[in-house]
Amino acid sequence: MPMTTSSTDLSQPINHHLDTQGLICPEPVMMLHRTIRQADSGEVVEILATDPATTRDIPNFCRHLGHELVHQETLAENISLAIDPDEITVDSDKTVPETTTLYRYLVKKKDA
Repeated sequence: MPMTTSSTDLSQPINHHLDTQGLICPEPVMMLHRTIRQADSGEVVEILATDPATTRDIPNFCRHLGHELVHQETLAENISLAIDPDEITVDSDKTVPETTTLYRYLVKKKDA
């Protein structure tokens, strides 16, 4: 039987929600790793992220650790950032992004 890394069954209940919006690599994957460790076999974790690196990192995380990437999608593009620019600016920053893209993933923990 071939192993699938993605399926279209979105009827599974979501057991854990991770909101990693505004966080950048490696934080979203570290939070997913922590949540997966605490989850029971077969439970589904929903991850919301704005870091484009997650489109590569989360599928790789699933592939390397044997979890199932049930679903991956781009929910919205060009979302206005409602963050105080002073909070995300560093001395070397010339411009601050005004919009971002929101990604959503469903990851099912592998059976023990």
